[in-house]
Amino acid sequence: MSEKSSASGSDEDVEPESAQPVEFGGVLSKWTNYIHGWQDRWVVLKNNTLSYYKSEDEREYGCRGSLCLSKAVITPHEFDECRFDISVNDSVWYLRAEDPEHRLQWIESIELHKAESGYGSESSLRRHGSMLSLTSAASALSATSTSSFKKGHRLCEKLAEMETFRDILCRQVDTLQKYFDSCADAVSKDEFHRDRVEEDEDDFPAASRPDGECYNNNGSKEKLFAPASPKGINGIDFKGEAITFKATTAGILSTLSHCIELMVKREDSWQKRLEKELEKRRRVEDAYKSAVHELKKKSHYGGPDYEEGPNSLINEDEFFDAVEAALDRQDKIEEQCQSEKVRIPRLTPVPPGDVYSSISTHRFATKVEEMVQNHMTYSLQDVGGDANWQLVIEEGEMKVYRREVEENGIVLDPLKATHAVKGVTGHEVCHYFWDTAVRMDWETTIENFNVVETLSDNAIIVYQTHKRVWPASQRDVLYLSAIRKILATNENDPDTWLVCNFSVDHENAAPSNRCVRAKINVAMICQTLVSPPEGDKEISRDNILCKITYVANVNPGGWAPASVLRAVAKREYPKFLKRFTSYVQEKTSGKPILF
Repeated sequence: MSEKSSASGSDEDVEPESAQPVEFGGVLSKWTNYIHGWQDRWVVLKNNTLSYYKSEDEREYGCRGSLCLSKAVITPHEFDECRFDISVNDSVWYLRAEDPEHRLQWIESIELHKAESGYGSESSLRRHGSMLSLTSAASALSATSTSSFKKGHRLCEKLAEMETFRDILCRQVDTLQKYFDSCADAVSKDEFHRDRVEEDEDDFPAASRPDGECYNNNGSKEKLFAPASPKGINGIDFKGEAITFKATTAGILSTLSHCIELMVKREDSWQKRLEKELEKRRRVEDAYKSAVHELKKKSHYGGPDYEEGPNSLINEDEFFDAVEAALDRQDKIEEQCQSEKVRIPRLTPVPPGDVYSSISTHRFATKVEEMVQNHMTYSLQDVGGDANWQLVIEEGEMKVYRREVEENGIVLDPLKATHAVKGVTGHEVCHYFWDTAVRMDWETTIENFNVVETLSDNAIIVYQTHKRVWPASQRDVLYLSAIRKILATNENDPDTWLVCNFSVDHENAAPSNRCVRAKINVAMICQTLVSPPEGDKEISRDNILCKITYVANVNPGGWAPASVLRAVAKREYPKFLKRFTSYVQEKTSGKPILF
């Protein structure tokens, strides 16, 4: 992961402390779809926009998608410590960092871009010279929060406040009345003093000028007295006005008290109405949230939260329906491909039986012999008795049995199928089952495979991935495949051909996060029965019958529901066996018999 700096604005408009956050870029795993799953993408965070590219080298070709972060919601996953989701309306990006530390770094960077680039942020206000509006908004909020009219106060509290205000106002009116009384007394004394002075001026007249103005004896221009009024200053009757003011305010307070009494009487009625409206609002909000949740669930049904996993949001019935629908689609596609396919003849020379009857000397030879002996001892046993095998399918000569076994919640049901196929030998059946050159001709569940190592002429190590069946996770298998010919100890008994496939570990095919690694122990065991031809005729394919015993012990791993795994096994195993045996009959028809 890397960080890159990018310019944001000019030096004249942007102060250093208010610059845009730096560009941020790196590799994140992005959920693409249920077919391709998580894919690494180069993600860039710049100018309040999150964009992604297929790789860093392809940035010059343009981004593959982008999100504006102004209204984005960033949600760290509850269980996955490396994953976080970004949603804008109906668009959701599922992202995974390489570790929790990088996830935290990405989330903090995205939140920083949102905070610094959003409308009304502190930096944007500063850039436009509008810090005053921010301060004014804070002051207004403070003034509102400290107001006596706070949300949640009951009417009785307002009434108590009004009583207090009335007492204060009454005291102020009393004080004002005293002030007015003092003013009236002062005016009366002033009028008496003026009358005395005017009598003295008759004895000592002041100098005068033609304009009629009077002057003091010292010659300075100064009017001796202002005009007097018999009703006081400006002719106001202070005492009368004060009485009127007091009466008016008393009437206002009386009316206000009456209004408050009426409001108190109606409070209970209003409270009940309010509670009803709040309940209606709560129900509407719940319905809205439920509808939004269902809409998102349907919109993002193919997201990573709705696939197989320990915290999957899909229930067992939905899981089963989705798997069944996916398998039906695969069957239709396969039928169409088979009808259009032209088989390419492959010349696959079959080594003589002696090669397969010898014991190899490679490093897994001891394990192979152990597996072969176990299958010869236990797999060929009769299904009756105390084996607890349950017959689940019977179609003609084919019978499929199952024993229900679970370990730590994982289905490990052993399966056993018996079949009889005319016109083919055990050698031919096992050869086509083991030969990787023709594997893709009859195996329809495999996406790809390769031979990791060839141990000997009759033993190889194979890695294969199976086709994804959503919502189940994709599976892969790494196994050793060996083909053997077991010579009969009694001359009247037929020889036995066997192919055993069992899981192993190999340094060149380590498990990955893309697939769930399944463990297998599978055996195809075949014996050829020959009925004597009439007269001196040569043995033909009409005279041979191959008895097949197929056993499979599979640990699928993962978190798929047990009921789904059992239903899929019951459905797919018989189809596989019929498809494979039909392929062998087609391949050997008209060819020499290979015993």
